[in-house]
Amino acid sequence: MKLKDDRKVELIYQAALKLVARKGLAGITMGDISREAGIATGTLYVYFTGKDELINALFACSRANSVQVAFRGYDASQPFKPGFRTVWMNILRYKLQHFEEVVFVEQCFHSPYITAETREKARELAAPFFELIERGQQEQLVKQADTSLLLTFIMGALNELVKQTHYSNETLSKRKIDLTFNLCWDALKA
Repeated sequence: MKLKDDRKVELIYQAALKLVARKGLAGITMGDISREAGIATGTLYVYFTGKDELINALFACSRANSVQVAFRGYDASQPFKPGFRTVWMNILRYKLQHFEEVVFVEQCFHSPYITAETREKARELAAPFFELIERGQQEQLVKQADTSLLLTFIMGALNELVKQTHYSNETLSKRKIDLTFNLCWDALKA
């Protein structure tokens, strides 16, 4: 049995991300992915049994990476708002630097490709975000609204800012970042 090479998995993931950003999730095939990755289609099938398995694995990996990065430098012992800003800024930076992943995750989120098992794993990975918002609610700093709704608002605002920045080819200024954070904070605060 041939051992799997982590570098090839990364090549496959990067190829899939590029293709999804260019052609859309439904528009890509395993052949497209293998060509983009520079590997034989047969080799691709050594790593993934099909497109559905690859998409689910990449989605789970993308979600795990983004959560890990989001909480870098976050200290639960610091006051809520600066901690929230740390997480918010980490998410913004990650999304700006990994735009193809943003497009991929957004397309996957509501697609039939993602299995119930992968969706459950994504929900489990999102637990730190729920805990963060619930902490703000317990400290009476964040509105007492459905946590999922508040997170949808936050992520939606971030996604739109990133897309606007990417597609306009503009540099995101500190002023615009601060303004967007303050708008988000003002909408969330109790």
